[in-house]
Amino acid sequence: MRTPSKAVALTGVTLTLLASLVACGNNNKSSASSSAPPANTKVGVLLPDTASSPRWVSADPNELRKQCAANKLTCYIDNANASATTMESQAQALINQGVGVLLVTNLDSGSGKAIESLAKQHNVVTIDYDRLTTGGTAEYYVSYDNVKVGEDQGTALAACPQVAGKSAVGYVDIDGAPTDNNATLFAQGYNSVLSKQAGWTKLGEQTGNWDPATAQTVFTTMLGRHPNLNAVMVANDTMAQSVINVLKSQSLAGKVAVSGQDATAGGLDNVMAGTQCFTIYKPVAGEADVAIKLAGQILSGQKPTAPATIKDPTNAREVPSYLADPTVITKKNVALPVTDGYETAASVCPTPALVKLCSENGIKTP
Repeated sequence: MRTPSKAVALTGVTLTLLASLVACGNNNKSSASSSAPPANTKVGVLLPDTASSPRWVSADPNELRKQCAANKLTCYIDNANASATTMESQAQALINQGVGVLLVTNLDSGSGKAIESLAKQHNVVTIDYDRLTTGGTAEYYVSYDNVKVGEDQGTALAACPQVAGKSAVGYVDIDGAPTDNNATLFAQGYNSVLSKQAGWTKLGEQTGNWDPATAQTVFTTMLGRHPNLNAVMVANDTMAQSVINVLKSQSLAGKVAVSGQDATAGGLDNVMAGTQCFTIYKPVAGEADVAIKLAGQILSGQKPTAPATIKDPTNAREVPSYLADPTVITKKNVALPVTDGYETAASVCPTPALVKLCSENGIKTP
């Protein structure tokens, strides 16, 4: 994974979003001087867990810290380790420390809503980070276009060599956690694509709950019921690894099309090995850089106008949003997350066999 000192290359979309932040801030009729430091420079960040994706362990924290330093903000970053109760306690502690802005990546919308309500009572501005808190009160939402993420997953799965050109394809879905609105949006996107594929039949759909063990159990049952399935639409790389492990046990790895998301080191290894058809690359710079820039402007007394809005499905509120575009990663561009600095060659190529595989796919190792 990325080290704290490793620079992250900004995508064109990220630069556009940052430019819009600057433009909106400059056009704001705030009494605060653009050159004067804000009275409050404290930002709190609440991250969800350490198991659903490696990004929450190092990728996001590292980039957030780098951007906090660059913007001269004091940031406190907490991880709830999958406990909503812990996250609520962390939120209370951050509010007590005097943060002026709170970034929230909720574990579920119910607890996220409670945190945002508490923050509002103490005049702390909340930003939904990566995940929308449905029914919440966050003033902004910073994420990727998650319906498009799902659409890209569906389109890429249909193009996988294991299924391309087949007149009949049987597939199953392993979705993310139902408590995560992003999982709903991903499924909305890939179902909209796969349901229109001629000859494709969905044989089953269950949640993997963003948990590798759950995904393994779910897929083992699915494969037992449908031993001739051709494709698995699995929502992210950590669950995809469990699917691949089950396929390996049946000598089917590489013969069944498997999707992914997050461009993890393991996901990139599987793409190079041919056991996973693709992953989805969402550089954390597309979220972290924008969110911290936004937090700084809010603390300076500005109220930027977001370039988009997302309708909250619970209360129909239009939430001002900054949404970046994802990138599909296949064997053709598998080196991109490494050359960008999102992953390190050391994490992707830790063994002699993987060093050889990396070299064959354009990833340079020390």
